[in-house]
Amino acid sequence: MIKALKFRPGINREVTSYSNEGGYFDGDKIRFRMGFPEKIGGWEKYSPNQYLGSARRLHNWIGLDSSNFLGIGTHLKYYIEEGTTFNDITPIRQTTSAGDVTFSASNGSTTITVTDTSHGAVENDFVIFSGAASLGGVITATVLNAEYQIVSILDANTYTITSSVAANSSDTGNGGSSVVGTYQVNVGLDQVIGGTGFGAGTWGGVTNGALQTTINEGGTFSNSDTTLTVTSGTGISNNDFILIDSEILQVTNVATNDLTVTRGQSGTDADTHANGATVFLIVGNADSDNDYVGWGNAATVTVTTQIRLWSHDNFGEDLILNIKDGELFYWDKTLGLAGRGVELSATSTFSGEKSVPRVAKQVLVSDIDRHVIAFGCDGVGSSSDARGDGVQDPLLIRFSSQENPVDWFPTATNTAGDLRLGAGSTFVQAVETKREILVYTDKSLHSMRFIGPPFTFGISQLASNITIMSSASAIATEDVVYWMGIDNFYVHAGQTAQLPCTVKDKVFLDFNLAQRDKVVAGINSEFGEVWWFYPSADSSECDKYVIWNYNEKVWYYGSLTRTAWLDRGIRNFPVAAGSGYIFNHELGFDDDGSAMTSFVETSPMDMGDGEKFAFIRRVIPDLTFTGSVTGSSPNATFTVKARDFPGEDFSQTGTGTTTRTATNPVEAFTNKLDYRIRGRSFAIRLDSSALGCKFKMGTPRVDIREDGRR
Repeated sequence: MIKALKFRPGINREVTSYSNEGGYFDGDKIRFRMGFPEKIGGWEKYSPNQYLGSARRLHNWIGLDSSNFLGIGTHLKYYIEEGTTFNDITPIRQTTSAGDVTFSASNGSTTITVTDTSHGAVENDFVIFSGAASLGGVITATVLNAEYQIVSILDANTYTITSSVAANSSDTGNGGSSVVGTYQVNVGLDQVIGGTGFGAGTWGGVTNGALQTTINEGGTFSNSDTTLTVTSGTGISNNDFILIDSEILQVTNVATNDLTVTRGQSGTDADTHANGATVFLIVGNADSDNDYVGWGNAATVTVTTQIRLWSHDNFGEDLILNIKDGELFYWDKTLGLAGRGVELSATSTFSGEKSVPRVAKQVLVSDIDRHVIAFGCDGVGSSSDARGDGVQDPLLIRFSSQENPVDWFPTATNTAGDLRLGAGSTFVQAVETKREILVYTDKSLHSMRFIGPPFTFGISQLASNITIMSSASAIATEDVVYWMGIDNFYVHAGQTAQLPCTVKDKVFLDFNLAQRDKVVAGINSEFGEVWWFYPSADSSECDKYVIWNYNEKVWYYGSLTRTAWLDRGIRNFPVAAGSGYIFNHELGFDDDGSAMTSFVETSPMDMGDGEKFAFIRRVIPDLTFTGSVTGSSPNATFTVKARDFPGEDFSQTGTGTTTRTATNPVEAFTNKLDYRIRGRSFAIRLDSSALGCKFKMGTPRVDIREDGRR
């Protein structure tokens, strides 16, 4: 008999494949529309140009002259793309005085040693040199006066760069007395680095043979010092973590007994320490047996260093930037794309800087009322100070006066102010909707609304005992917000609820939680989809995606390496970042000019609960290739697989290819696919890897009959 096969839309991995009879069990690069599976759209590089670093955040806005800007925050730089060109606007950390920088080169080597007292740089930082003279040979002024990425840090006063040419014996000079070094803000990490143990604290810790030394500064080690002199640096190496009192520090360079350090790691505060205070090695690269041991047991403390994440929002046609747990910056469009971001407290675009936050976890601009809001920031400074007090409060929210992004000191005549979240331990993410700003902590959800003078904003708690995966895992479409939690998905549409998920185990049981900060959510509004890109268990980068289709109310998933996503709107296509490129998505049906492989597979089906074997003689496909690229040869392969028991592999398979044999508006396909397949249950798989091919499956039919019990 001929039997029509009708399947439930979406993929279900929350039950066994056999118990999901009548549904789909697996797929990749497919979506469901009108209840049926079809191939997703393809992608192409927006530009052949590449950016440096891993892009984690994208922001699109329009200038008054109709310039179409795309902000791109990577772990190395910040760019504004316009006209397919990536313009580097990375803020400057410091600029030296003329003559502070000198060079030295060795004959036959491309390595140049740079001397700059207390340079404050870390490995991979970028520096621009100007005013340099030739070293006397092939290392000319043209060679030196350029941007360089620092290769290695030798000590607090010296580092190395790599020249484009090897020095010769005449390169004996130092670059002259007019050299100026312009340092961009320190680069961030691309990978979360962590140890093991019970936690980041040292409560009840014992030394159990831990390597230790003492501070040998001859005086106190202040809370702003970044060069630490110890009695002995033996056994301590680059990227190790040390403990002094209750502060964790990361060592970025070792020069005998002088350690270059990054202060206040893993949520600890940078404190002043007395001369002679004990310095413990808590996470060492060379010998873990010498590490500090936590809470009386043989386990090292967990030390995690976070990846570089940006937040950004446009203030009119200008741009406000924030490095997570770092400074706020401002880019003025009138200065052009050659201009760089500057500290918000030092911008010349506005005057009257008061109490501008020194540090924040996220910044956004409230569109309706034009306040700049900083989340997880430091407190209000004095009325005469241009900056805040520098003490970060992970639950504090501060906002500038209306229409003035540099006035943050509350007075009776402005609208600046602050709020503090009353639940959770740290701010995670803020998401703006049409009606409110939703504010997430690690354990709670709050609503922040503009209420006008005298309080400006009000805040109320909406939910507790929720989780959120990362600082970019929540996304809004209209007034509905979706987000990924630690082990669940959630939705807020006036009320907060868990979002039932049919692929929950598939996602969360194959997840690299150590890299959870990389999770990014995006909307694909054309198809009513929320995408989450996440790192699978064996990957350190986002290589998988999961989709909730809020129109179809179904889930599906696949594999794709993307680190940031932005819905279409100002631009014609959704854009995504990956591998140093920006891609236009939902463009064609190929992988940037190469064939894209996609498939969907059903759960097994049987006759009479598998009491009798089924014999399949043919399949009558129901497939359309409408929309495929003109001139292509679209085709797809049907595979019928049979097995006798749910726990065994499919023992018999048969394949057949369907092709497009006529052009629009008439679609003609292979009439039938002949098989000789026998088993107690069978499944159907459809896949395609043809160039330019778009397919959509309807309701295929099978010619099937009972074939006995044995």
